[in-house]
Amino acid sequence: MGKYKLMTVATGRVFDDAGWTLADPECPSPSMVRAIYDKKQIEFGPASAGLYRFDDWLPVHRRLEGSAPTVTYKSKKLGAAVGLENLYIAFSGWWPEMGARMSTCTFKETEAFSVCARLPEGDGRILVVSSAGNTARAFARVCSENNIPLVLTVPWDCRQALWFKKALNPCVKLICTPAGTDYFDAIALGDAIAASPRFLAEGGAKNVARRDGMATTVLSAAEVIGRIPDCYFQAIGSGTGTIAAWEANLRLKEDGRFGSHKMKLFPSQNIPFTPMYDAWKAGSRALLPMDDDDARAKALAIDAKVLSNRKPPYSIAGGVYDALCDAGGDIELTTNEDIKRCQAMFAECEGVDIHPAAAVALQGMINAVKAGKIERDAVAMLNVTGGGEQLCRSTGEEFMLEPAAIMSAGEKDVILRVEQLFE
Repeated sequence: MGKYKLMTVATGRVFDDAGWTLADPECPSPSMVRAIYDKKQIEFGPASAGLYRFDDWLPVHRRLEGSAPTVTYKSKKLGAAVGLENLYIAFSGWWPEMGARMSTCTFKETEAFSVCARLPEGDGRILVVSSAGNTARAFARVCSENNIPLVLTVPWDCRQALWFKKALNPCVKLICTPAGTDYFDAIALGDAIAASPRFLAEGGAKNVARRDGMATTVLSAAEVIGRIPDCYFQAIGSGTGTIAAWEANLRLKEDGRFGSHKMKLFPSQNIPFTPMYDAWKAGSRALLPMDDDDARAKALAIDAKVLSNRKPPYSIAGGVYDALCDAGGDIELTTNEDIKRCQAMFAECEGVDIHPAAAVALQGMINAVKAGKIERDAVAMLNVTGGGEQLCRSTGEEFMLEPAAIMSAGEKDVILRVEQLFE
């Protein structure tokens, strides 16, 4: 297990990890807290260790059962189709033929297995996770299989994402916000529940375990390629994965065996929900003002619903804005029509289906290549954050997680009603 301390990005102050610390109370401004590992050169563990083969650089205290790592391989057909000579795909999902065995078909498992393994055993509090779909499915699976009490808050319109290949442990409870609400409303409900000391907010982008779990996708790529990629492509809702990729790059530079360069970052958003793109193109660290009703309508209009975070960690010290300014790159855009076309392209070239968000990343890469933002011989990493769902769901039984309750953050007795679900 990786021994580590925490560092506030805004001040550089280093302090010990006190249990579930998510922020430095002495920091005068909003800032990411980053894990600083004692071991500067990572040793990759055996494949049998699953995600924990990277645990030199994971802030975990134990290993949970059932994890699987991202699988990286060099693409020939897709690379040729988009005009890249050295395209490496980091695939997270279900594709047993390639060795990919994330049964929820999403790289959110990298977060869930890291966050839950950071939880102290016997803590007694109930974990609270807010999600628009994939994160909820991943945490539900990990908590169910490891008997970790969990409350999920998910918009009603995203509940169909909560499918599983086996029935879940009753320690997992789903609470939906009403129809017509979005991810932001689910976050608000999660925050209201976590105000009780009986519950523990997972923490989102500020949780070092979440980011460093996501960062294993870059570690997988660097191990296979033998070096840090030149450029990185991923779709973003919160942008946490892009921040994690940047942080992994910095650690690999310090390792010294994978190169000394920074890979350009190319996150992509789904039109018409583009708050980070709008701020970036305006040269603004702060997100531009958004009307709540307009933002909610735009969030509901995108096909990649998991990319609909209205309060992403863009402006915070060590967030998306800082990552892009430091590493270089750009934010790309994708339409719903692009998503369908890119899903078909990936299936034809690589032989497996991908999630809408992964198709957003693919179109972002196509945009960057066409615009000449990267060289045709650049070593490119495409982070396919979810795939193989059609393949996985085509075999065996399927179970849906039904809501235990429907409520909004502002309703009366929210905490009491949720506590009663665990009695």
